[in-house]
Amino acid sequence: MQEQSQPKPEASGPPIVFFDGVCGLCNGFVDFLLRVDQRELLRFATLQGPTAQHLLGSADAGGLTSVVFIDGGVVKTRSDAVAAILRRMDWPWRAAGFGLKVLPALLRDAAYDLVAQNRYRLFGVKPVCRIPSAAERRRFLD
Repeated sequence: MQEQSQPKPEASGPPIVFFDGVCGLCNGFVDFLLRVDQRELLRFATLQGPTAQHLLGSADAGGLTSVVFIDGGVVKTRSDAVAAILRRMDWPWRAAGFGLKVLPALLRDAAYDLVAQNRYRLFGVKPVCRIPSAAERRRFLD
């Protein structure tokens, strides 16, 4: 599903991964990133939170069905976001991010959309947004 409006990115600051805080798949992706981001480059925020409302716009954040990645003021969504996030990680995930970009965007986004449309059914819905542990808290934005 294509997003209709253009988010308003913040040009400065660390890269931010916005995710659906009640989606089991999205939370699993964040858990994965917390493990593989050894340099702690990424920050995380739910699409339901105030940081998303501020940076993406209140109407935009509520309507997004995609992971959103802001890095240096550049906004990426869907498979482009996943590829860009992975390219910020160390080997072998960096190679996987470059490998994704080799595939045509039409094919990548079709696969992404298929999973996104069925993510709640396949991976479940959390009753509340993800609550980071004390050790993770400094990496999460409101």
